[in-house]
Amino acid sequence: MELTFYKYQGTGNDFVIMDNRDGNVSLTTEQVHFLCDRRFGIGADGLMLLNKHPDYDFEMVYYNADGNIGTMCGNGGRCLVQFAFDRGITRDRYKFIATDGEHDAYFQKGWVHLKMKDVSEATIGQDAFIVNTGSPHYVKPTIEVEDLNVYEAGRAIRYNDTYRAEGININFVERLGENLIKVRTYERGVEDETLSCGTGVTASALFFSKEGNGFNRIEVTTLGGNLAVEFDKLSDSTFKNIWLCGPATFVFKGIIHI
Repeated sequence: MELTFYKYQGTGNDFVIMDNRDGNVSLTTEQVHFLCDRRFGIGADGLMLLNKHPDYDFEMVYYNADGNIGTMCGNGGRCLVQFAFDRGITRDRYKFIATDGEHDAYFQKGWVHLKMKDVSEATIGQDAFIVNTGSPHYVKPTIEVEDLNVYEAGRAIRYNDTYRAEGININFVERLGENLIKVRTYERGVEDETLSCGTGVTASALFFSKEGNGFNRIEVTTLGGNLAVEFDKLSDSTFKNIWLCGPATFVFKGIIHI
């Protein structure tokens, strides 16, 4: 089988994308895993299909690098909006459907602004904040996050007795300023640190929001680049109008035989 693919990245979080509006692409778990393999395949943190949908501009289908269907990916969502635009789907404001529901998106000053799902509950512990922002996340405040062995520290939490079966993404976060944080993430499905994780950045920004309720904008730095998260805080565990804002960049196009 011959497949035409496109490679995109959002702050270093990279994806194989295929235009499946004709419905001809059908991949097995093993094939997706191969395509995402950085030595034997194309190499990516995940794979996405751009599908037609009767009620939306498009449907986002996301696979983790291990080949399994994944939950929502924020950086992937922004890249798929950019891909849709590049493929001729032009809108002032996009509306698409993903595994966690409906999303809006638009372009502003070269960045893609992606509306994330509202958050109505979160678990706030002494040393962690656990929340689902489209994917489940464990946010841990960290000192000197630059020096942390994220693979070992993240794997220890992801595979402990609580999270081994379902898995969870682990974010280590350092506050650099009142509205500035640095995030490093261990992602399930990839089972390693990635250069950036959109839903993880979103979860981390919610946790580090300012005291009191109201509008927040948190600037975020990751190993792959800079993003911002904007949201309305209603309480320490309730957030609405959450927007993940950042770049989405075309890398290359190719053909592969599998």
